[in-house]
Amino acid sequence: MGRLTEILRLAQQRARDLALAYEGALTPPETWEVLQHAHGARLIDIRSRAELDWVGRIPSAIEIEWQTYPGKQLNPQFIVELKHAVDHESLLLFICRSGVRSNAAAKAATEAGFPDCYNVLEGFEGDKDATGRRNSIGGWRKAGLPWSQS
Repeated sequence: MGRLTEILRLAQQRARDLALAYEGALTPPETWEVLQHAHGARLIDIRSRAELDWVGRIPSAIEIEWQTYPGKQLNPQFIVELKHAVDHESLLLFICRSGVRSNAAAKAATEAGFPDCYNVLEGFEGDKDATGRRNSIGGWRKAGLPWSQS
């Protein structure tokens, strides 16, 4: 069994264990490995434009807002934009700030007929620490994965 298969099986088992409504759940380092080994895998960053501008971007991620800023209104065109941005059969990896909104996006994409949807656990910034700050407990940035400040 290759490393890609091993990672995806682990992510799929997590989804079963957590009774998730999509294919699997990946850690940020696992996500990075999948992106390196799975030709056609796409990272979908669903954070708002404000988050992307103020907090940072992931190179090569497809940016489609799940919620708008300000107001946190759901993007009614999310699935339409996703259909225009990716091939229907692509392996889709959804990321947000902490993994909560991307959970909802992965579920919505699955319900819309995309067969291989995964959530990136911990998201870009991870959970809040005891002082209420992010980027010290988990997340894409804490893992030292590629990102840039706009």
